[in-house]
Amino acid sequence: MSSETAYLTVGHEGALPATIDVSLPGYSIHQRLRSAYHAVRYRLANNLRWSLGEYRELPAGHLLDLTQEQRSRVAVLQRRYSMKFEAHLSAGTALRTYDYLDLLDQAWTDWDLARPSHGIVYDVGCANFWYARTLGAFFRPKRLVGVEVDGYRLYRNGHCRRDYARGYLRELPHAAFEVRDYVGVRQRADVITAWFPFITSGRLLAWRLPLSLFDPESLIRAILSNLNPNGVFVMVNHNQAEANIAAALCRMVGLSNMGSTYIKRSIRSRLVAPVISCWRRGARHTNARRDLRLLPSRLH
Repeated sequence: MSSETAYLTVGHEGALPATIDVSLPGYSIHQRLRSAYHAVRYRLANNLRWSLGEYRELPAGHLLDLTQEQRSRVAVLQRRYSMKFEAHLSAGTALRTYDYLDLLDQAWTDWDLARPSHGIVYDVGCANFWYARTLGAFFRPKRLVGVEVDGYRLYRNGHCRRDYARGYLRELPHAAFEVRDYVGVRQRADVITAWFPFITSGRLLAWRLPLSLFDPESLIRAILSNLNPNGVFVMVNHNQAEANIAAALCRMVGLSNMGSTYIKRSIRSRLVAPVISCWRRGARHTNARRDLRLLPSRLH
């Protein structure tokens, strides 16, 4: 079995494997060539830091062409979190933002945990941070920071990710966007989130990044180091196999699982059900349920 292949399991904490082989395989010539090509693009983007200035989407105002199921779920989220994303975002971005909020809402309901709020939230690998309003609505943070290592990647319209992030965060004075590798971040946080982090080298190459940036163990260690004693790390993975690899890394560095579940139905259709999990420092550091409830939830 390949070292990037995991045992397929379903369910919560008891179903996640205690140990798994997470050692990296040798890279093929094809992978190394792809990585070298991506490295050139990455270095050019970060050295040039090209920008056309802030990019702002035209708000949709209303979401059209939704299925009845989508419309019903969006309405539930709007009432629960007092938020109407389409008033600020394009229709496509707003729907994706509701989708991410839906994932968080379903997971927390499944885990029956208190929702942290009014703390410091860091998001790892945020791209252009189009979903900042998701994290703002769910966690109600006093400070929200998105960190992206490839923040100067260019789009076809000539704008870079940072340009888009500035637009998405314009009306969020408590939010910030940083272009840096999270492995080097030394800032405490009450909540750290990672949406589909690069746990396997194939995913990283598919997103046109060089293998020199692939170090999931160091990433998870940085997250543990920055997590406040009462804090939680929330991670979303593409599928169960990837989630198992990520779970092994989390346990290896000293994180304990508080919940892990499939999201079988969501606002946007997916070929494979993603897995969302919640982690805290090991039991020797904190008491999970008691510490979470130190950050009371606001019900909307």
